[in-house]
Amino acid sequence: MLDWNDPLKKGNDEPAHAPNAANVMPASYDDGQEHHFDPAAAEGADQTGLGGIEANAGRVDVSEKRIINAKADVNQLLPLKYQWAWEKYLAGCNNHWMPTEVSMQADLALWKSKDGLTQDERNMVMRNLGFFATAESLVANNIVLAVYEQVTNPECRQYLLRQAFEEAVHTHTFQYIVDSLGLAEGELFNMYREVPSITAKDSWALKYTQNLSDGTFNTSTQDGAQNFLRDLVAFYVVFEGMWFYTGFAQILSLGRRNKMTGIAEQYQYIMRDESIHLNFGIDLINQIKIENPELWGEAFQHEVHEMLREACELEIDYARDTIPNGLLGLNAEMCEEYMHFITNRRCSQIGLAELYPGATNPFPWMSEVVDLKKEKNFFETRVTDYQTGGALTW
Repeated sequence: MLDWNDPLKKGNDEPAHAPNAANVMPASYDDGQEHHFDPAAAEGADQTGLGGIEANAGRVDVSEKRIINAKADVNQLLPLKYQWAWEKYLAGCNNHWMPTEVSMQADLALWKSKDGLTQDERNMVMRNLGFFATAESLVANNIVLAVYEQVTNPECRQYLLRQAFEEAVHTHTFQYIVDSLGLAEGELFNMYREVPSITAKDSWALKYTQNLSDGTFNTSTQDGAQNFLRDLVAFYVVFEGMWFYTGFAQILSLGRRNKMTGIAEQYQYIMRDESIHLNFGIDLINQIKIENPELWGEAFQHEVHEMLREACELEIDYARDTIPNGLLGLNAEMCEEYMHFITNRRCSQIGLAELYPGATNPFPWMSEVVDLKKEKNFFETRVTDYQTGGALTW
């Protein structure tokens, strides 16, 4: 896991500070007890929270709480065991925003202008939106139909509920962009079926969640638990932790040139949300590894390594497809180096060796986008660190 307290280990793709870092329980948290995979316990406990109520049952012992296959009542939030999950839930609530609060007037004028954007820029925007338009729905479906049911910890489920809402907001964002600019909604939302580089990414991810959504899947066997872990890697580490970042860099590079600023502002909010999603997923994966060390054997680590390598190549193909001729300050080669850098970061965060030693970040300004404070005219647009319910500290 990323050590938030060590500035030498901070990546340029994540915020400089974790929410209330002093109070966040790290992913390396251990309750001091030795855990082993226990199929009998997994089968004997009600893992959904929808089973019958046992009258006069004992109160929850925090030592019985686990990410998967818990013995504790999943309906009882307290006592908390994973403080990091609760802190991320609170951070998400403080991070609330809606796309309709962002003005799209300047974007519309630029999009309608004959000379406002080059054809390469227009193609990039359309392909970029085409991936994101359905990607957020795919992530939300995985959370609601697969992940939530298998996670047997209530504080983690609390965050998953918040994340599911945020994915809905992100999907709303792309509907709002399409509506504001008068884009062909059928073309944009169907790109995941019609554009090969987008189809390849979505198909790759969906194969890891299909088994989990068949209605009979459970984590009571080692194979089942490993399938669940694969799903978490595919959607948190790859989908949200790798594949979103090329799109972020492309749109935000336009925003840095004062083009499509409304879309760029919304991407800033999405990127801030996804940063918390990613770090929650990393903590979830690492905690499962601690509680079920037999799942993280050498063969499985090799498999995950290859998953990340293959995902990186798919994203590089997508970058070449979206900007084949390059744009001012941005080209496919830079996106390839960026993906190598991001992939190395993800490997390190889940305890694997880097796949691309020596890769550097060609977009150091990406960290500034997340760290941006009130640098905008309040009466012109909404400030980028707007939040409700209290102060969000990265």
